[in-house]
Amino acid sequence: MAILNTSAGSSAAFPIAKADRIEGMAKGMAVLESFDTQRQRLNATLAAGRAGITRAAARRHLLTLTHLGYLETDGSYFWLSAKVLRFSGSYLATARLPRAVQPELNRLAMQTQESFSVAVLDGAEVVIIGRSGMESRSFGDGPQAGSTALQRVLPRVTAYGLHLGARLPAHATSTGRVLLAAQPKGEVSAWLKARGEAGGLMRLTLHTTTDARRLRAVINQVRVDDYCVASEEHELGVHAMAVPLRNMQGHTVAALNVVASPQRLGADALRRDLLPLLLDAARALRGLL
Repeated sequence: MAILNTSAGSSAAFPIAKADRIEGMAKGMAVLESFDTQRQRLNATLAAGRAGITRAAARRHLLTLTHLGYLETDGSYFWLSAKVLRFSGSYLATARLPRAVQPELNRLAMQTQESFSVAVLDGAEVVIIGRSGMESRSFGDGPQAGSTALQRVLPRVTAYGLHLGARLPAHATSTGRVLLAAQPKGEVSAWLKARGEAGGLMRLTLHTTTDARRLRAVINQVRVDDYCVASEEHELGVHAMAVPLRNMQGHTVAALNVVASPQRLGADALRRDLLPLLLDAARALRGLL
């Protein structure tokens, strides 16, 4: 009996028998997944190229998804509707991992006044499934200024797009590198090869690592260190550090990350002041994952 990997781009792919695979559903999902931050509006030709199906098939899937309410259209181009948020909303509300990590994210944020998040790997990207929010701070002159200081709420320093459900390039993020380091070396090699065939590693800043051999060396070092610091590789002015989150069986299921600006915390200060807190949090979460 032939066994198929139902989602080649996903780290959580589940193999099934060929007879159990519904090709129409697989193609429809491929069309839906064709929409991303680089291509927010697609016509039938663009969707066909991205999903790897014929233009006629892509058109039928686009029209069906529009009929079901998952897409909107102007007659030529299509784009995602708010209805697709049903899936992410249900996942975040009911899945065990987001609910398990949120209290620890809140505690870390309260303790340090920095921004924390948890991400999982999905193909070439990491997906944010948990993040800390905002805090209230006092600003004034001297230690006695509390009563007269201006009270205001300011966002912590966060990388652009760091919201629940956000998808960020794995190669340029500390969480992505931690999650890649947890994969077998053969799978990392295949991952790098696939990125090369897809046009290479995208440069996001002047500091982004885009050479596959150099990135492989970085990932190998993360395996040794068991944490990763990425300085201004995803966004200028932002340092990020991540550690793996492992379950009781020792399997890495996610990555815990903190971001800060160079003005507040440089790479050395991240390691000195925040790495112990991240490692403690990872140990505390292990029994819950």
